[in-house]
Amino acid sequence: MFGGDTSALDRSDDVLDAVEARLSMARGKVLHVRFLNGREENSQEVAFFECAAELYRRLEDASGEADALFWIGCWHQVVKRDGTTGRPYFEQSYALAKSVDDRMTMSYAIRHLGFADKDAGRLDLARERLTESVSLRREIGFRPGEAAGLVALAYLAAETGNRPVALQYLDEAQAVAQSCGAKAVSGWVEQARTSMRA
Repeated sequence: MFGGDTSALDRSDDVLDAVEARLSMARGKVLHVRFLNGREENSQEVAFFECAAELYRRLEDASGEADALFWIGCWHQVVKRDGTTGRPYFEQSYALAKSVDDRMTMSYAIRHLGFADKDAGRLDLARERLTESVSLRREIGFRPGEAAGLVALAYLAAETGNRPVALQYLDEAQAVAQSCGAKAVSGWVEQARTSMRA
């Protein structure tokens, strides 16, 4: 206003849109964690992610849009228990993330496509996708995510009647979780062991 740099006005919308997109993502994720802890749905969660996806699309930020699309899919699959509706969001998320080599988002999208395949009875494809997710997380050094992925593979192995392999996955998951202080994942390992003894 005082300096007379009118070019700042041209840049301001994009700068503010980027800030709003990040804030929308953060608010949506907070609501998702609250859902996981209390199982109380809040429809604002998906609205925040949809807002972020639109802003990132406008900004031509493929990585940000891929992340937002993943979370929209996650809302449908996890909160609404509707993996069919969530699937196209995961597919779009994976493709966009791959186009910019965003392996973190790829690991999330392919993981949840694996869950969708598991629910649909496509167990071989589910295994492939869950394995890819673990591999991507290893490549980028995302140790807590790697441990979580191994737990998912353990459940799948148990479901297909391969208990020895399931227990191997749990042992590996426990070692990885302990090495990086992922206490929540260590808890998931114990829950999985208990369910497999039952």
